[in-house]
Amino acid sequence: MRRLKVLQLLPALESGGVERSTLEIAEALVRAGHDALVVSAGGRLVPRLEASGARHFELDTGRKSPAALSRAIPLRALIRRERPDILHLRSRLPAWVAWLALRGIAPQQRPRVVTTVHGLNSPSRYSRVMTRGERVICVSGTVRDYVLRHYPDTDPARLRVIPRGIDPGAFPRAGGLDRAARARASQQHPALAGEGPLLLLPGRGTRLKGHADALELLAALRAGGPDARLWLPGSRQAGREAYLAELEDRAAALGLSDVVAFSEATDAIARAYAASDLVLQLSRKPEAFGRTVLEALSVGRPVLGWDHGGTGELLRELQPAGAVAAFDAPALAATARELIDRPPVPPATIPYTLEAMQSATLAVYAELAH
Repeated sequence: MRRLKVLQLLPALESGGVERSTLEIAEALVRAGHDALVVSAGGRLVPRLEASGARHFELDTGRKSPAALSRAIPLRALIRRERPDILHLRSRLPAWVAWLALRGIAPQQRPRVVTTVHGLNSPSRYSRVMTRGERVICVSGTVRDYVLRHYPDTDPARLRVIPRGIDPGAFPRAGGLDRAARARASQQHPALAGEGPLLLLPGRGTRLKGHADALELLAALRAGGPDARLWLPGSRQAGREAYLAELEDRAAALGLSDVVAFSEATDAIARAYAASDLVLQLSRKPEAFGRTVLEALSVGRPVLGWDHGGTGELLRELQPAGAVAAFDAPALAATARELIDRPPVPPATIPYTLEAMQSATLAVYAELAH
């Protein structure tokens, strides 16, 4: 493949899955000898991006305001100046701005356009813009099915399923329960001290992540005897104090205040998995992809989750015993007991790796760059 110049466009570089994927592809482009450009409103991840050898251009195309579409003018100037081979659009409003910018550029001078559908956004004309790429990357089979169901005029030949991936080296296999990791967790969060099973549900402080379902599950397990504990890293989040108070009140009503740890997100999530007996993925809304499932299985921990969206897709493939019909609380408790008492053998390898995702994405760019 000849040397390419790829410009990725997204709202900002603060945190999140879209941002992580953008950095990972920029790093892969530079490593392969290509030019990686990113346009965003900036953020805390810019230094990491630039350290990889990519270039960042600050332009806010993602702020939802009447002035947003005016950003098409400076974006058009940037495209004309840099002349990228590929324009990769990762978010809806920036995509609208980009299409407006391209209107003012002669067709033979425009870059080829790739879009990625990262989420299961509400079907609408506004969301449809993400299906307009010459190649449309779907981050899971669930997303591909969603696109074809809600936008049936989309040409399936333009769709490419490229699951997000993890670096197995960052989530090394733990042979059994890591007692040292459990001791560290208990030291940091006294509510986790005890000999009973530890449940882990990582997720930001939003009702969509299913924290209340995890509390109900813990109460059901403890009613049956074992001294189970629950760790909710990410539930304690700035700006989400009212939601946290709601969860704490529910824990108190269930008699769980002393056996639940509500904490900030942890940077040592692999250690948190290693300290746990069972990892939960209980998002109330189907997710496009279940990264938590891959991370936990890579460490060797059983996963219990609702059988919908990307989580259900991965569990059915990699650990079917952990997939439970959505919102069936009795089945959830029964399955949790099974997984704790008789943990399934984890998959020998995780097929969805970071390297595979990077290679497949660069291959899509190559399809358009002939």
